[in-house]
Amino acid sequence: MTREHFIEFLLQAGVLKLGQFTLKSGRVSPYFFNAGEINTGMQISQLARAYAATIANSTIGYDVMFGPAYKGIPLVATTAMALAEFHQIDVPFVYNRKEKKDHGEGGRTVGAELKGKVLIVDDVITAGTAVREAIQLIKAQGAEPTGIIVALDRMEKGQGKQSAIQEIEHEFGIPVISIITLNDIIDYLAEREHEYAEILNAMRQYRSQYGVEY
Repeated sequence: MTREHFIEFLLQAGVLKLGQFTLKSGRVSPYFFNAGEINTGMQISQLARAYAATIANSTIGYDVMFGPAYKGIPLVATTAMALAEFHQIDVPFVYNRKEKKDHGEGGRTVGAELKGKVLIVDDVITAGTAVREAIQLIKAQGAEPTGIIVALDRMEKGQGKQSAIQEIEHEFGIPVISIITLNDIIDYLAEREHEYAEILNAMRQYRSQYGVEY
């Protein structure tokens, strides 16, 4: 799936919405991304294939994939399936519970043993809070986080001049890869300017105000 086709898929699935949205940060954004809109078998299959292709083409070394609860759970499970089916890469996966279970098998994680090199699979990094919690959990188990994959890099300033992704990379010394970036979305809209002229202008203004250059 090309980046163009991936963006078309996100728009059709309602994952990527264009308009005017007030974010938790208080910023008014001309677009909104929510992987929680994925709710059919075909949609999650297409999303997983995009994740799997990006991982297969990356140079990140990993022994196990980890999906942070809650959105990361279906992502990591279906991505593992897509890696096995389309790339002949059979890798174990694990995810966490929000709260520790004190009966049955117990523990904070479900699935494979959390050990060795770990690739974190998530939807998007906004403030970085969830991914920091995931990294802490991984390290507490004696494992090593070696990379993170997300669907979208917003390329947006975090607490300082860097983006939330750049802050994570700098703080923990691990790469963050994304299937698409804000620039990819803007390029997609620019190729269809006759249809998206107004929103394209808003996107460019938003990037100018809050964006970072890589």
